[in-house]
Amino acid sequence: MSEVHEVAARGFGSEAAAYDRARPSYPPDAITWLTQNLRLRPGSRIVDLAAGTGKLTRLLTDIGADLVAMEPVTAMRAKLREQLPQVPVLAGVAEALPLADSSIDAVIVAQAFHWFDARRAMTEIARVVRPGGHLALIWNARDRSIEWVDQVWSVMDRVERPAPWRDEQAERDGRAGRDGRDEPAPSDGSSRQSERYLAGPNDANWSPWTEGTFFHVQYSTHDDVIDRMRSVSHIAALPPPSQRGVLDEIRNILSEHPQTRQKATVGIPYRVDAMFAERLR
Repeated sequence: MSEVHEVAARGFGSEAAAYDRARPSYPPDAITWLTQNLRLRPGSRIVDLAAGTGKLTRLLTDIGADLVAMEPVTAMRAKLREQLPQVPVLAGVAEALPLADSSIDAVIVAQAFHWFDARRAMTEIARVVRPGGHLALIWNARDRSIEWVDQVWSVMDRVERPAPWRDEQAERDGRAGRDGRDEPAPSDGSSRQSERYLAGPNDANWSPWTEGTFFHVQYSTHDDVIDRMRSVSHIAALPPPSQRGVLDEIRNILSEHPQTRQKATVGIPYRVDAMFAERLR
């Protein structure tokens, strides 16, 4: 395998259980949109690339397709196997896929494309996807329309400031960018995801992106919210004292904010950004 980003390897390796327990899934209408547009059906050959603990994988199992999950981080891969023993799981990265040429109908990437070397990954994915097949990307994006949620994400902004993709986003529109295997920045009209994830101008391998937007809410206890934030790569990779300090800040927001302090369960809203491109002949 090619190298995995050091923050991803440390963060997701140490907090795979929290990731699986506390991360949001994806809404049914987004999965239906992908299934229909990618023409997925029984017998389709699908790769869930950088599958993590299988959050998306489990939603694809009902299609009846020939589904393979691929995940480079050992702890995440082990959790996926534990959760979905019926799904084949491979170690692999987007830039060096252990797959034959033109052998796959669709590659789907959830919460992870920002970890890839985009040009190399798009070229490699084009190698394994048959002409007429598809690449699809999907993220749970941060919706900061609720005050306490915005305060929590503001803590995350500070922790994630060193992330390399934040520099790229800042150059483009002056706002914070993506977290490692996390969500895009707030739904505030900033640049669409597809502007960043093009392989390059006039790429002969792929059609332009087709995009869809969806919404859902993750309902969680206060402890679940703490787990949710612990699973974010840059928090998961912190030394224990620093991690405790960040999580205590978030815990204080939950215990003191009037929107959350007397509620056993709170809702975190997400905008879901999805897109797909067709492998051209």
